[in-house]
Amino acid sequence: MGAGHAHRLYVPGASPVHRLPPQCKLVAVLAFVLLVVATPRERIWAFGVYALLLAAVTAAARIPFATVARRIVIEVPFVAFAFLMPFVAEGEKVAVLGLRLSESGLWGAWNILAKGTLGVVASILLAATTEPRLLLLGIERLRMPQLITQIATFMLRYGDVVAAELARMRVARASRGFEARDIRATGVLARSVGALFLRSYERGERVHLAMVSRGYDGRMPVIDDVGASARQWTAAAALPLAAALVTLAAWMAP
Repeated sequence: MGAGHAHRLYVPGASPVHRLPPQCKLVAVLAFVLLVVATPRERIWAFGVYALLLAAVTAAARIPFATVARRIVIEVPFVAFAFLMPFVAEGEKVAVLGLRLSESGLWGAWNILAKGTLGVVASILLAATTEPRLLLLGIERLRMPQLITQIATFMLRYGDVVAAELARMRVARASRGFEARDIRATGVLARSVGALFLRSYERGERVHLAMVSRGYDGRMPVIDDVGASARQWTAAAALPLAAALVTLAAWMAP
């Protein structure tokens, strides 16, 4: 698999979390999220402990808490949906700040907000401590079919290329005095999208021919060795093991 390029979600560093193999971090994050989802929503204290565990990982990875806080904004649509649930859900009503809200809706909103936020933060930490190309290599190490990882690799690499091409087309339109003010601009924008599709398709054909001419046979060359030792697997297991203890206590609590 070829060397990738720096991604804006990745925060360069040399912390112990950064140095863990990507497949170890992928399994740890997946296990952590599954344990969070399996926790009864009524055990509010358990979600507080999960948050402390993620804060410890953030500190160990030397990722600024402000960076994590800014990136949590991605879950705003889910938060908006969660806040609507107490107003639209049926069932017994309770008074909150002078409003009559559904009790089941309040629990449902809390369930989405708590578990969703913890999952998003875990994903943010994974992306911030692992380069995208290494994530794909880690997925391949976990026996993901290579065809899927290659498609993901090209999407990652050429998504930015297509976005840059779109930005250049926008500048070209603006330099000719075009400004999308109303529905009459739809025709111009539609033609721009068509031109972008054709350019992207032709670029893909040229890239494929270049790869074949260099000996591409359906497999990408592996440059980085992402093997994991037993010690590294043990270090990565610290987060899900601690979360498992919290989940077990949450289910056993009266």
